Amino acid sequence: MKTETTNNETMRLSKRMAELGLCSRREADEWIEKGWVFVDGVRISVLGTKILPQQRITIDRKASAQQQERVTILVNKPIGYVSGQAEDGYQPAAVLVTENARWRDDPTANKDGIQFHPQHLRHLAPAGRLDIDSTGLLVLTQDGRIARKLIGEDSGMEKEYLVRVGGQLSDEELQLLQHGMELDGVKLKPARVNWQNSDQLRFVLKEGRKRQIRRMCELVGLRVLALKRVRIGHVTLGKLPVGAWRYLSTDEEF
Repeated sequence: MKTETTNNETMRLSKRMAELGLCSRREADEWIEKGWVFVDGVRISVLGTKILPQQRITIDRKASAQQQERVTILVNKPIGYVSGQAEDGYQPAAVLVTENARWRDDPTANKDGIQFHPQHLRHLAPAGRLDIDSTGLLVLTQDGRIARKLIGEDSGMEKEYLVRVGGQLSDEELQLLQHGMELDGVKLKPARVNWQNSDQLRFVLKEGRKRQIRRMCELVGLRVLALKRVRIGHVTLGKLPVGAWRYLSTDEEF
């Protein structure tokens, strides 16, 4: 795959592969060690190799096959679970991914023929956070490309939340939620915020700073009573029950 850049500064091969969306940097290092990466037709097997941005990178079919076997799992996270590693006595959401907890209406069972296998739990990592007091759509993935799309520095992926609040909100404060706020001295990106009903707001963000919505609401005097993430990009929570999970279908894209 080629890039149009004319930059003549060298960069690590693994970083360039991640930039091009070929894989994650961890995957890139693994493929390089296995001899599955070629630069301008030459096999590269030394970690830390540097290349020019315009050089052509290709990968062995074995790498493509391995990548196709990696799964992405959608969980409707309940309150009381953390997104990543266990902390303060709370379990990570990944413990919910068991054969018995798979959604019985998971469309991938018949359409894609995906059967649960313990191998799917290996290197399963959250692509984004959802705090312990929040519920809704959490993505766990083995695929570095998906992780980069969702949480990479240049992501900009839309995330939609339904937030039940207490308190009063003026029109001016609603406009402030949409644009003009700062957290920790940094301006927030514009958001779409509107009333869903008398006590529930809909937030659509393109960033995910720690406890961002809760802190935004605090700044305008609102109390967050419940927060649920219902969409990431084009993938929605839908009818997935709380505490259940399903696979991302082969025809779904964020």
